[in-house]
Amino acid sequence: MIRISSQQIFSGGINRLQELNTSLNNTQQQIATGKRVNTPSDDPVAAARILRLDQELSRVETYQRNVDLADNRLKQEESALESSIDVIQRIRELTVQAGNGSLSANDRRSISSELEERLGQLANIANTRDASGEYIFSGFQGAVKAFEQNEFGNWTYQGDEGQRILEIDDGVTVPISDAGKDIFVRVPAAAVGENTNVNSGATISGVSVINEADLQAGFPGSFPDDISIQIDENGDITASNSLGPLTVTPATYQSGEPFEIAGVEATISGPLPAATTIDTYTLKINEKQSVFGTIENLIAGLNSIDKTNPAGQAAYDDLIANSLINLDNAQESIILKQTELGGRMNAVESTKTFLEDSSVYSNEIRSRLQDVDYAEAISNLSFQSFVLQAAQQSFAQVSRLSLFDRL
Repeated sequence: MIRISSQQIFSGGINRLQELNTSLNNTQQQIATGKRVNTPSDDPVAAARILRLDQELSRVETYQRNVDLADNRLKQEESALESSIDVIQRIRELTVQAGNGSLSANDRRSISSELEERLGQLANIANTRDASGEYIFSGFQGAVKAFEQNEFGNWTYQGDEGQRILEIDDGVTVPISDAGKDIFVRVPAAAVGENTNVNSGATISGVSVINEADLQAGFPGSFPDDISIQIDENGDITASNSLGPLTVTPATYQSGEPFEIAGVEATISGPLPAATTIDTYTLKINEKQSVFGTIENLIAGLNSIDKTNPAGQAAYDDLIANSLINLDNAQESIILKQTELGGRMNAVESTKTFLEDSSVYSNEIRSRLQDVDYAEAISNLSFQSFVLQAAQQSFAQVSRLSLFDRL
């Protein structure tokens, strides 16, 4: 015969009521929080998977913030470059207008005044700042103004050549900035002639590349560099570069008549050098010039060149022609950078879409593991409440059973 003491009855009843109450509280908590798994003990396997999914979602959210930052920075740079192209296009129109031979000195000064305004506008664009106040074209020196005027009033680059890189996914990085030096300063310049050592008073002008293929052929295996030209007292023209002699066509000097060297045409005007002397000129082929320098030179030329003599007219014509070439090169440089930006923005957009898909998928899996089924939970709550109530009533009846009741 098994004897059950009153204390055992009370302990068993209380333990059972506590178990039922705990289950009821867990179900109430699930309904209140909307989560099936609130503690690891609720479902250890699901809790471990939920923890990994939370870590994955945290990683995705971090990269999504980086993607948004990259997208904003690239869009701001693209907008700045688009604005700079518009300004340079207007400057080009003014340059073409300045080339009109019927303009008076006052007309040229009026054009020069607008060019100065446009130059300042271009500098403001090059000094664009992002939302945090950093200059976007200053490289790593975000706190330093990209372009400042020096003591001579010329705009010069103040930043460095750094390019900021941002990680937008595991192993995926994208540049989010470009140094202004690469965009606005290192612009291929028009080929120009320089009076290197001239005693006769002759001048070189009308320098232009008329055949790119011939120019490249004149420098086999290397990049085109400066060409040196010599004219002696007999009018013989010789030319050479770093690789050796070059062919001159025609090889006999005629004042004011163009000649060609390795695809480059030039004209020299003036007397022959004196006996036993040689005039030397240099063709600058591979120079770089800041777009700001191009505009500054154009403004200075419009204000100072005297067109009343042949030499002045030739210098003015060269100024207009070279300025147009340099402005076209500047626009091309910016357009190339825009193309590069477009590729980066496409990469950012693709990564953004991928991260959004990853977030949706991870959230969906986590929801299946963690979120409560309200219909099932409410049904369980009702059933558990009924069981608890029945257990309480049963315990109340049992707890009154005693031998003393039989006496």
